[in-house]
Amino acid sequence: MSEILRSFTLYIELVTAITGSIFYYKYKNTYLKYFLFLLWYIVLNEFLGFYTRIYLDMNNSRIYNIYYIINFTFLLSMYKHFIQRKLFKKYIKIFIIVYWITCIINSFYENFLEVAQVVPYIIVSSFLIISILMYFIEVLQSERILNINRELLFWISIGLLLFHIGYIPYKIVQKFYDSIASANLENLRSLFFSLILILNICYITGFIWSQPIQKQEQ
Repeated sequence: MSEILRSFTLYIELVTAITGSIFYYKYKNTYLKYFLFLLWYIVLNEFLGFYTRIYLDMNNSRIYNIYYIINFTFLLSMYKHFIQRKLFKKYIKIFIIVYWITCIINSFYENFLEVAQVVPYIIVSSFLIISILMYFIEVLQSERILNINRELLFWISIGLLLFHIGYIPYKIVQKFYDSIASANLENLRSLFFSLILILNICYITGFIWSQPIQKQEQ
């Protein structure tokens, strides 16, 4: 079942990037235009990771470790850009710095090229959840709440929030409870690919349902 889901998620990520490209006109004058580049990078990274593991039988940890650094740095920077409160912006800047430091320190204990960097992932994923919640706090205290479901960033945030809330426990079990992870490997994989499916459905919904965004300061 998990292999079917894996194949399906690879293609839904491609569909997401294509959908984002079709509706690019809605957000081409905003910071979110860079989000489309991230989506295409994700597609290329996933197919490269799949190819190296399945067809070349190679360790693809380095591919994903590099991807996580690029992905999380961009996402945190994105929320830092859109959030207006200076205090929240300061927090996110600290999150990025702490994440980078964590990656450097962790690389001394685990080979960055050969081992998945789980601890930095758990830390930065938690930082991202906090950043998303800060974004929602601002929205709830503004008039934007009236039409928030027509904003692309809202759907991106919903998808990311659901994914990371569900995926952090998966990572913790995978890292610190190996016996449990091994016994429930199939279920954990199915959970992971289901979360990716939910994430991309939220992205696609946002691209289709959101209103065009007026030009914003870059």
